[in-house]
Order: sequence, then C-alpha cells, then structure tokens
Amino acid sequence: MKTHLLTLALFGFLAQNPIVAQNRTTVNATNNEISDNLDLRAVASIFGDARDLQDFERQLNDPKNKISNLDLNFDRQVDYLRVIEAVEKNTHLIILQAVLERDVFQDVATIEVERDQNNQVQIQVVGDVFMYGQNYIYEPVYVNRPIIYNMFWVNNYNPYYSPYYFNYYPNYYYAWTPYPVYRYRRNVHVHINQYNNYNYCDNRRSTRAVAMYETRRSNGYERNHPNQSFATRNTATNRYTLNQAANSGRRTDYAATRNYSTSTSGTVRNATSARNVRSTNTTRNTNTAVRSTTPAKSVRSEALSSSRNRNTVTPSSAVRSATTQSTPTRNYSQQAVRSTSSNSNATRSTRSSAPSQSATRSESTRSSGNTSGSRTYSRS
Repeated sequence: MKTHLLTLALFGFLAQNPIVAQNRTTVNATNNEISDNLDLRAVASIFGDARDLQDFERQLNDPKNKISNLDLNFDRQVDYLRVIEAVEKNTHLIILQAVLERDVFQDVATIEVERDQNNQVQIQVVGDVFMYGQNYIYEPVYVNRPIIYNMFWVNNYNPYYSPYYFNYYPNYYYAWTPYPVYRYRRNVHVHINQYNNYNYCDNRRSTRAVAMYETRRSNGYERNHPNQSFATRNTATNRYTLNQAANSGRRTDYAATRNYSTSTSGTVRNATSARNVRSTNTTRNTNTAVRSTTPAKSVRSEALSSSRNRNTVTPSSAVRSATTQSTPTRNYSQQAVRSTSSNSNATRSTRSSAPSQSATRSESTRSSGNTSGSRTYSRS
C-alpha cells in the first residue's frame, strides 16, 4: 500500500513539474534515405586494396564485410552488386549495379580511372544522381599505389564483366538482412582505410568517362520509382550538402544544449549566491541584534542595581567615608594592642626587677650596717 501511495505521489510531482523542452535545429534525411546504405568511401577503400576487379567484386559482396546495405527491391535482403567495366584508350569506367530482378539493374556508383600523358593516374568515385544527387564525388588519395593499376594498362587487356545475375551468385555469397542505418555506419567504418585520404569534389574530371557512361547507364529502380529521386527526397543538392546540414544542425543542437546548461548552472549559482547573501545578512542581523541586546541588558542591569543600591545601600560617598573612618579605628586598635603589649611587657619587667631592687636594698642596708658595726667595734 505504501509503495502504491509513493508511486502516485511521484506521478503527481512529475505532473506538476513539466520537463523544460530544448530548442533543437536538426536537419536529417528521411527514414528511407537510400544513400545511407552505401558509403562510397568504403567502396574507394576496398578498390585500392583489390588485386583486380574480380577481387574487388568479391570484397564488395562478402557477407563478412557487409560493405553494402542496399535493399532496393524491398525483399528484406541486401542486393548483390555486380561490377562491369568499359575501356576507351587510357580511361576505365567501372560501374556498380544492384541486381534487382531478372534483367533489371540499378546503377549505384561509378569509378572513373584515367591516366594522363605523364603516367599520373586520377580516380573519382561518383555516386549515381538518382541515389546521391548531383555531383557527389570522392577522390581517394592512396597511401600506397593500388595494385589494380598494374592490370589496367597492359597489352591485350580484357574489360571485366560480371557473369552473375538475379538468382545466380558466387558460392561465397549469401543474402543477409539489412542493418539499421546506425549499425551499418558503425560496421562499415571499420573497413575504411584511415591512412588514405578521401577528398570531396563537385566536378567530373574525365570528359571521356562522362560520355562513356551516358550510353551504358541502367536505371531499373528509377523507372519503377520515378518520384523517389534524391532531389525529391531531400531539399539538399546532394548527399554531401545533406551531411553538412545535418552536422550543422548537430552543432546547433549542441550549442543550444550547452547554453541551456550554462544558463541553468548560472541560475543555480545565482540562487545559491542569493541564499548565501540572505544567510549572511541574517547572520549579520543576528550578530547586530546580539550586540545591540547586550548593551541594553547591561544598561538595564546597571539601572536595576543602582535602583537597588539607592534603596538598600548607602551611596558610594558614604561607603568611601565609612571606609576612611574604619581605617583609623583599625589603626587605633592596633596601636592599643601594641601599647597594651608594651605595658604588659613593662609590668612584667617591673615585676621581675622589683625583688632584685629590694634585694639590693637589703644587701646595701646590711652592708651599711656591717660597716657601721665595724666602725663601732674599732672605736671601742
């Protein structure tokens, strides 16, 4: 019963004290944002580590890596991504296609590799416009030269074309259920080589690769969902600007939270200071009251004692005179005592000396008698 009453009291307290809402400015993609499910930086990373395009396709679809999280045909299984290549002179156009149905494919990204006259290789990973918006491009700068470059410019090079299609996949592959977006991002981040740089740019460098792609693009998902382009799903230009807006919203949210925390702490500090000031003032007033009360009590006690002294005790002058008069009395008594003791001593000395005097007198009389006698005897 007591527990039930405590629970009701707690709910009543929470109802009376509503939680203060914070202002948040956050820009997010829609819940079904397609571009959240394939990180092109991870694609660029495994491309730089691959031996050839066949190995690249294997790593791209390896269930252990889970580089892709795309499910464009909504069968609750991650779509297989096949790799096809087109070559013209020193330009290699590599297309990544999601296999949706029989003979139905959707391009998700392209990798454009081109070597110039100085044997310098430039590479761009370009997101499909329907998936990622206009000109969503990353330029990887590898810490080591990729081995796959050594395969591109050899004599009698044969472009790679994946032999796999719907319901026909390699032995290592099996379909898996797509992850939630937050879990996919955490998983795919592990497979991005952090020693490389992935620079964003917004323009295509190879005009030949652009021309080659115009005649080879597949858009099976786009045809089935014409109103689901990136421009329709979001107000941002492409995935990069969407990320920037989202990061800016998070910074604004963090700043609002920090300001709210600062203001709250300031309020607490002000309240504490006010309490301290109040307690200090109270203490000071109390001390002042004590100090002012003590002299009052002293005055009252002095007045009371003086009134009592007036009724029962002689004034201070009388006390002083009495004291002055008592002092000679004490001296007189002392002198009397001293004189008495002197007289007694004299009496004692007189008494003690009287026999000696009489004895002396008798002895003198005797002696005088004897003298007269002797004197008489001689005369006869």
